[in-house]
Amino acid sequence: MPSKPITKKLFIGLLALALLSPLGIILPEIFKADGAWGEWSTEKVAKDKGYVPAGMKRDASRWKAPVPDYTTGKENDSLLKRSGNYIFSGLMGVGIIGLITLGAVKMMNKK
Repeated sequence: MPSKPITKKLFIGLLALALLSPLGIILPEIFKADGAWGEWSTEKVAKDKGYVPAGMKRDASRWKAPVPDYTTGKENDSLLKRSGNYIFSGLMGVGIIGLITLGAVKMMNKK
C-alpha cells in the first residue's frame, strides 16, 4: 500500500486538477473561441470538417456521460455556475475512480 505522504500528495494533485477543470470553458470565453477544446459533438465535427472520422462516429454512441455537458442546468447558465458544475463533475469522477481503486487494492490485499 502506498505511504501516507504519497497518497496525500496524489489526493492534493487530483483536487487541484479538478479545481482547474473550468479553464476548459473559461479560456474559450476569454478568447471568444467556439467552445471547450475537444468537447465537440459529431454534428459539430461534421459541420467544421465536412465529415466525421470513422472512429468518432463508431464510438459516439458507446458512452453516455452521467452528467451530460457537465451541467445540471441550461447551456445559457452563467460562467460561474457552469464552472461550479465542471468542478463538481471533476470531483465526482475523482471520487468514483478513487473508490474503485480503493476497492481493488483491498481485494488484492486479501489474496
